[in-house]
Amino acid sequence: MQDIRQNKHHTNDLKLDSAPRPAHRMRRMRKTSALRSLVRENHLTTDDLVFPVFVEENATERKPVASLPGMYRETENSLQDITKEAAAQGIKAMMVFGVSHNKDNVGSDSMNRDGLLARMTSQAKDASPETAIIADVCFCEYTDHGHCGPLTNDGDVDNDRTLDNLARQAVIAAEAGADIIAPSGMMDGMVAAIRDGLDQSGFTDTPILSYASKFASAFYGPFRDAAGCSLGHYEHAKKDRKTYQMDPANGNEALREAIIDMEEGADMLMVKPGLPYLDILYRIKSELQMPTFAYNVSGEFAMLKAAAEKGLLNYDDAMMEMLLSFKRAGADGILTYAAMDAAKIINEG
Repeated sequence: MQDIRQNKHHTNDLKLDSAPRPAHRMRRMRKTSALRSLVRENHLTTDDLVFPVFVEENATERKPVASLPGMYRETENSLQDITKEAAAQGIKAMMVFGVSHNKDNVGSDSMNRDGLLARMTSQAKDASPETAIIADVCFCEYTDHGHCGPLTNDGDVDNDRTLDNLARQAVIAAEAGADIIAPSGMMDGMVAAIRDGLDQSGFTDTPILSYASKFASAFYGPFRDAAGCSLGHYEHAKKDRKTYQMDPANGNEALREAIIDMEEGADMLMVKPGLPYLDILYRIKSELQMPTFAYNVSGEFAMLKAAAEKGLLNYDDAMMEMLLSFKRAGADGILTYAAMDAAKIINEG
């Protein structure tokens, strides 16, 4: 042991030539908050946020959604209050989802001028005329089987019957004051059918935000709980939506879907979900140069909330980082349940 100690080299005994110094010091621009802000490439503002709101028919009080902490099923009266609150936070767009108590096998209430879709669209628009009200045009919230259109004899969605109904539903929403029509059912030809229906009814200036690339994802569970559109109510109906929503493995197909919707007249494109499909978001924005939105879906939001409740991460920091990832990937807008949380942080500076 003594010999080892005697022969041991110490760092200060070594004679070394000077190590090469870095030619590029990237840390220079990270040194202070001011420097980091000066060279920041992407920024999240309240202009980027779209706030989704659930509205329950015939409800007398707003009810918390257990699977989406901080979210509520609003009443038709409280809808006006939450719309005004979002506008006061600087959120300029809101999407309304109905929780219907008048369901049937085709979703006929959503094609009724006195139905929930029409009423809640009108109420939100009246509450905040400057807010862009986006109507989710689909049938899963209004059918008793939970699928996105009337069913065929083998329990699948009848694509072409659904197209006719989507055109009617879109016109109802536009008549009620919707600023944007957002079809989400992934029916072939849905944008063309809706564009034709809107144009024939005089709504040539009403834009379409198409859910162009919506995947058959495992991340939708909390939404289906909140909106009351889970499957399994019909024994003969398909038990999932994989015959019309996209296979999560397919990126090129997602681009084709977006191109088709663009050619049919879509004004904006949506990628749903967001986090697992940032590559799709980037490709669509880069290759098509269309206004492109990301849907930060319920499962993504709920995971953050659950992790934060367990003390595994800081919700505010992780949420803002997550939303910024959509901007970095190319999103022009982000539909997120965290919109109000994000707006408050942005406004506080």
